[in-house]
Order: sequence, then structure tokens, then C-alpha cells
Amino acid sequence: MTLLGEQRATLLVVDDMIENIEILNNVLSDHYRVLFATNGSDALAVAREQLPDLILLDVLMPEMDGREVCVRLKQNPDTREIPVIFVTAKDQEEDEEIGLQLGAVDYLTKPVRPGIVKLRVGIHLELKRYRDFLATLSLTDCLTGIPNRRRFDEFLKSEWLCAARTGRPLSLILADVDYFKAYNDHYGHPAGDRCLKTVAQTLAEGLSRRTDLVARYGGEEFACVLPATDHTGAMAIAERLRERVASRRSDHPLSPVCPFVTVSMGVATLRPDPHMEPQTLIESADHRLYQAKQAGRNRVLGDPNAAQIGDLT
Repeated sequence: MTLLGEQRATLLVVDDMIENIEILNNVLSDHYRVLFATNGSDALAVAREQLPDLILLDVLMPEMDGREVCVRLKQNPDTREIPVIFVTAKDQEEDEEIGLQLGAVDYLTKPVRPGIVKLRVGIHLELKRYRDFLATLSLTDCLTGIPNRRRFDEFLKSEWLCAARTGRPLSLILADVDYFKAYNDHYGHPAGDRCLKTVAQTLAEGLSRRTDLVARYGGEEFACVLPATDHTGAMAIAERLRERVASRRSDHPLSPVCPFVTVSMGVATLRPDPHMEPQTLIESADHRLYQAKQAGRNRVLGDPNAAQIGDLT
């Protein structure tokens, strides 16, 4: 039973016999969104495009059998975590062992028994939800609720490699809450935690593209990764974020810059080269952040030479 407002899980049924697909669809469609494919190539395409929560995969199919489909699914970073249940007329122990060695989580034999199918699908979906929850938790900063440093490192590396392939610019903003130690000393650490949550939320809400990422970099520092963004665009985004934080008008009476909480920002843009490392971009943004703080804080500084390097036009 699906609770009101709860999104139904998506299943992909793969079988070269339409009647077998119809049987499983009749068993599962009342509780789940069911997609189908009748060959291995289509199954891989649907899996990449739809990212189903679970795949029921026939073993014996022409051209590309279920075992080869499973191997290819596990080789693709986008689909490797999707649980696969093999469905086949074979019930020999060695066939089941081979399927599990290839990465399948379970094995069903034909003719399928509706009660068993429902139970096993439900069990593996629940296990996947729990794994997904743990994965998300491991990449989330427990204080602010935004992505943590580990997620930042993974995302930056992935976007760096993508930018190196496409030749498009990659921009990074490093932000630091101005005189945060003085804020903590004046209001206390619980208030300091609330301040960091507010800043994190403000930055996250200020990024309009789903392709961008804001993360807690460490302490009172935050990082914004902006794929396919030239330096002019990154500077504009940084200035908008700086203004959003200041506009919250959170009291900070001990700040020499402003009576409210503000941030300083450093912006860097590069066209990644396969021989370069992401640390190059981080160091550049960090240097600009240092300059922004030295220049008086509550401001955005970038590389005056980067506009030409990262210009998309």
C-alpha cells in the first residue's frame, strides 16, 4: 500500500516474452510504477534514463542475455547501485550462484509466485531505501544540512573531469563568514551554530541551477561549485550571494565591517586540463578569498585575468 503523498517506487521488468512482462505487471502495478523492456539494449537505455529503483531481469534473452545486461549495469556508475533480481525458468543451484556473483541481489524462478514476488521486491526496495539514506547521510553536513566536505570533494572531482573532456570552464566560490570567532565569543556557540545554518540556507537558496553545488567546506567556510560557468558569471553569482547574506540583517555588533553578519568571497575560474588537479582551482579561489579579507571583508574578489580564460562567449 502506498501512503498518500508517498512517491511510488519504479521497477523495470526486462523479458523478451510479452506474456511474462504482463504477468509481473499484473502482480506489481497496483503498488509500483512498472516500466518494461524486451531486450538487453533497451533495458540498458531505460535504466540510464529512468534510474529505476529495482530491475527484474530475465536471464535467457536473444542477442544480449540477462547476465551481460547485469554486468553492464554494474559497470556504469549511474546504474551500478540499482538492485537486480534475476528471473528465469532455470532453477539449478549453479545458475543462481553465477547470478549472485555478477551482482544480482536475488533470484526468482518461473512460473513466478505472486506472493513471493511481492515479498522479495518489497524487501529489496526497503533495503535500497536504507542504503540510499545512509549514503545521503554520509554526504551531508550534520549541522547545516547541506552537502559536506566529502561530497564537495567528490563533486568537484567529477565536474573537473567533465570540464576537462568538454573544454568548458569550471568556477569555484569560497566564502568565509566575517569575524565569526567574535560572533561566537559574543553570542555563544549555540547561536554560532544557528548563524552557520542561516548562512548555509541562504547560500543554498541563492543557487538557482540544479547543476551547482554549495557545501560546507570547513568551520565557517563554504564552497560553491559552478559547472560550465565563466568568470563573469561566477562573479555575478558570488555578488548576489554576498548580498543575500547581508540582507538577512543578522545582528553582529562586534564586526568592524558591518553591524550584521556578512561574508567574504574568493572566486576562481579555470578550463581544466587533464594534467591539472582540482586543487589548483581551490588554491586560486582560496587566494582570492584571502585578498578579499585583507581588503576589508564583506566583498567579492576574483582573478582579473580569469575573465578571458573562462569566457563562454
